[in-house]
Amino acid sequence: MQPPALLTKLKACLAMLDRPNVYLIGIGGIGMSALARYFQQSGRKVAGYDRYRSPLCEDLEAEGMKIHYEDDVKQIPSRFKAEDSLVIYTPAIPEDHSELNFFQKEGFEIVKRARVLGLIAQKHRCLAVAGTHGKTTTSSILAHLYRHAEVEISAFLGGISTNYQSNFWGHDDTDLLVAEADEYDRSFLNLKPTAAVITSTDADHLDIYGEAQSLEDTFREFAESVSDFVLVNESTNLNLGLKYGFGNQNSYYADQVQVIEHQYHFDFVHPQGRISDISMLLPGRHNVENAVAAAALALKYGLSEEQIKAGLESFKGVKRRFEYHIQKEDLVYIDDYAHHPKEIAALQNSVRELYPKRKITAIFQPHLYSRTRDFLKDFAESLSAFDEMILLELYPARERPIAGINSKALLDLIQSETKSLMGRQEILSRFSEEKPELILTIGAGDIDQLIRPLKLALLK
Repeated sequence: MQPPALLTKLKACLAMLDRPNVYLIGIGGIGMSALARYFQQSGRKVAGYDRYRSPLCEDLEAEGMKIHYEDDVKQIPSRFKAEDSLVIYTPAIPEDHSELNFFQKEGFEIVKRARVLGLIAQKHRCLAVAGTHGKTTTSSILAHLYRHAEVEISAFLGGISTNYQSNFWGHDDTDLLVAEADEYDRSFLNLKPTAAVITSTDADHLDIYGEAQSLEDTFREFAESVSDFVLVNESTNLNLGLKYGFGNQNSYYADQVQVIEHQYHFDFVHPQGRISDISMLLPGRHNVENAVAAAALALKYGLSEEQIKAGLESFKGVKRRFEYHIQKEDLVYIDDYAHHPKEIAALQNSVRELYPKRKITAIFQPHLYSRTRDFLKDFAESLSAFDEMILLELYPARERPIAGINSKALLDLIQSETKSLMGRQEILSRFSEEKPELILTIGAGDIDQLIRPLKLALLK
């Protein structure tokens, strides 16, 4: 039981969530947009700023939210007053952002995205999915299992579920909440979940953590904050909770894994039994592992074997996670959000397993100067596995340039026989004339803006 002083503080924090006006700086971010939808559905007036008008921002506008795309205090709607408004921001917003500084100067309640999600989670039994890779797909599968079984939950996802075309659903009246737990900036320490999956702890975000051990220690701290049930991938060094993966040394595992006509089939084995011959629409052995993790939590918290099998077999995936845009006999185009060497290697392995005889042309946009610097050789190794490698210029996001770190430096280390650094228009011109057997777009920056024009060029 919490001390009275802590309860009083918690009640005060929860009260700010009831303010009638909510303004989000960076509203088009995947986590921010889920919060925007939560508050909009709860009857609040929601508005915000973002750098550019993405398809997700257009969806939010269609849902009734007022968004502008210039850092301009004059464009903040006049109804937003310090006494009745909540302002939410992300670590990606620079300290010199004029709107953020305006809200600070005028005494608004300003809270980080992670803290707001943590407060919302305290109203529910929270099932959290953390990990440097796999958390978006795993949390989306888990949320889908409940929704497909017609069990009411709330879900805050780090991607757009293809089944529902959204990254949020639910309300405060539901008991369970599925949340993607983001390790960036140690955000997931705000959650204090009932149960959690940790999919991976590979080194990443070293601009925040400094070294891999610090990241791993923070995952351990997150796991220790879980009140009931922790499930950890067998590949991690975390010696806690129950394990999942491949092989009977784990408490939950995939067995009899095979590919039949470009589709994965497997058995899900758990401590009480086995669900046989699950047929997954998602490609890749890593997604079989993700399905095992989601199934384990769903089985632990209320779903039957029959509901889990039906849910797994009906899950269509997540936008920008091995997303098919063209799937023809002579031409395949897949887009993927992979932005870490391990993710790229997993993507390449999945594509090779499904299409072993195809020549693979990959277009990759490096994301962040610091990540490119920290994993330069690892990126070069994973990208060298493709038959042809095309690089776009690096996407800096929140960062300033680092001397000597750019796409040309990465290109020089890639061992593919055919490699190049190209601009978007050059890519579109080439592939409107030349048709590859299989082409991938890969990355977490603004490469998503290339998807539609590239698809049109390929189909021309």
